[in-house]
Amino acid sequence: MSNPRLWLALSLLSCGVLRAASPSYSAASICRVVDIAPPANACPLVPGPFAPNTVMTVLGSGLAWSAQALTSADIAGGTLPTTLNGTQVFVSGWPAPIFYVSDSQVNFLMPPNQIAGIVTVWVVRQSVAGPQIQLTLVGAAPALFPSPLTPGYAIAQQWPDYSVISPTLPATPGCCVILYATGLGTTQPYPALPNEIPLRPGTIDRIKDLSVYLNGKPIDPSQVLYAGLCPGWAGLYQIDLLLPDDAGPDPEIRVAIGAQISVPNLKLAME
Repeated sequence: MSNPRLWLALSLLSCGVLRAASPSYSAASICRVVDIAPPANACPLVPGPFAPNTVMTVLGSGLAWSAQALTSADIAGGTLPTTLNGTQVFVSGWPAPIFYVSDSQVNFLMPPNQIAGIVTVWVVRQSVAGPQIQLTLVGAAPALFPSPLTPGYAIAQQWPDYSVISPTLPATPGCCVILYATGLGTTQPYPALPNEIPLRPGTIDRIKDLSVYLNGKPIDPSQVLYAGLCPGWAGLYQIDLLLPDDAGPDPEIRVAIGAQISVPNLKLAME
């Protein structure tokens, strides 16, 4: 070979020196998203436990060539993409739905058909794979979404007008409210495809294990009218309930499924 520059370039390529670094992350940099409408590049860094049908985030480096968020053009036939800007996330060998990618972050949906147990997660950027990370899934890991406008309060709407509940427009005792949650686990029915956007209700499998607490006192189960998929939204649940007459103003609200309970110190705006 007479051209030394060409020889050097071929040598470097064959040795992999010119190849971009593989995606880098760790188990500690995988978290769940607990913001109903987070900025694409935001992650509240809430660790596990993790449940099926939960929006997750991987933080690291070399995860994608550039930033790209999901748009309506990426949704085909009512399904979310499993590749975005050349990046994929695999869960136990199956591609997961993706919402956002950048060099330092990937947001994806833990597939709703996963069952409790050990799963293996890894990121692939244009055929270059990152490390395989083992995570433990539980049947449910409930969390309520906090309001971005009124810190310390849960996002909630009043039925039937869907007005947003806030300290300036609080709910009244005896009314029906809609709470928004993540991590409530599998449902019946659940989406037929792991990347399908649900278009109809689906009650959570563990509805009998669900408890809603106001100031530490459980609401009568008969006042929980529905807990399940939020039609039109992937990874989002809603809980419809009638508020008791004796909750008091701005009670702390928590949701539990079995032994797993949402974080404390989140309030529901009430008179």
